[in-house]
Amino acid sequence: MESHYEFNDESFERAFAGGSFPASIFNHEAHVRLAWLHVIKYGVDQAVENVNTQLLAFVTQLGAAEKYNKTLTTAAVKAVHHFVCRSGSKSFTGFIAEFPRLVTGFKALMAAHYDIDIFNSPLAKKEYIAPQLLPFD
Repeated sequence: MESHYEFNDESFERAFAGGSFPASIFNHEAHVRLAWLHVIKYGVDQAVENVNTQLLAFVTQLGAAEKYNKTLTTAAVKAVHHFVCRSGSKSFTGFIAEFPRLVTGFKALMAAHYDIDIFNSPLAKKEYIAPQLLPFD
């Protein structure tokens, strides 16, 4: 497989939840798609829980648990939710076309909310740190 787009939404969700999603195609855009799928299907609160649980299981299965970041994962889901509430799209490709900065400008988007480097903070990796600059909603 070369892209997460080879999965339809249902098979993407099922493969990720079941631990069979190929690590080689789980890039940043696939992270955003995972958040989008859960936000639209379960709502933001359940999406935060689902994505955190599944992502931790995914990286642990790969032997890379140290890459998991609770703040970054939660913040990403909340950011996706913010844009879902403003979206007119019914598909992920349409959603990303509306809000490309979720993929192309994600670090800058997070910097608008945080005055610390949540990407590298040991505390941010372990527990959720609420944004200091701008709430997500």
